[in-house]
Amino acid sequence: MLITNETEMEGMKKASDAVACALKEMIKYAQPGITTKQLDDFGAGILKDFGANSAPFMAYKFPGWTCISVDNEFCHGIPSEKRILQKGDLINIDVSAELDGFYSDNGASFILGEDLKQHQKLVEASKQILRLAINSIRGGVKISDVGLLIETEAKKRGYKVIKNLTGHGVGRSLHEEPNEIANYKDRFNQTRFKKNSVVAIETFISTTSTIAETLSDGWTMVGNKGGYMAQHEHTIMVTEGKPIILTEKNEIWS
Repeated sequence: MLITNETEMEGMKKASDAVACALKEMIKYAQPGITTKQLDDFGAGILKDFGANSAPFMAYKFPGWTCISVDNEFCHGIPSEKRILQKGDLINIDVSAELDGFYSDNGASFILGEDLKQHQKLVEASKQILRLAINSIRGGVKISDVGLLIETEAKKRGYKVIKNLTGHGVGRSLHEEPNEIANYKDRFNQTRFKKNSVVAIETFISTTSTIAETLSDGWTMVGNKGGYMAQHEHTIMVTEGKPIILTEKNEIWS
């Protein structure tokens, strides 16, 4: 969406605060021994306190309130009473929600406790690359140029990017135009970022895979060549200068 007035800006800020606070508190709440369903229910409670509704449930009937993926699960993991979190797990939480007709989206990967499986370097790469990507966005910048930056920075660090998972426009629905903000230079995409537009920028940084494939549950995605992936995501408003990070309260860069 394009933000055209203060009412729309306030609406996006409120929706963004809801998802950002839910993500931050879920990361704090995660601990060894709890299930991903317990973690999801905790996040759902925070969204409810804000008066917000789970966007994946509303839009796609996703079987959970938030997406929680563990270890080799890349994204869209279904919260389960059978999945018990363990020390050293690589966890990704993606929280998106609707509040008063406005949608916002954010996510983060993190290590649960001690880095027993040596994933912290991957997590930090994803965080750093997201910051670089967002700082490069202005009105008029080609989307494909930001994709090139993300892929180049990933390669510098010895990683790959997932090519069939992308960022996207957001605002009046969960997914809007631009529909694909890829993590690589898509030479067929000549679209440019528009001033005052709202977009969700996401990194998908991988150890070995370049494509995410859906498992038999119809939701959970894993790598076509295995390995692990870290994702970080902010919803931003594009300006002529530095973007406004609407989901900054998630503190994923702190």
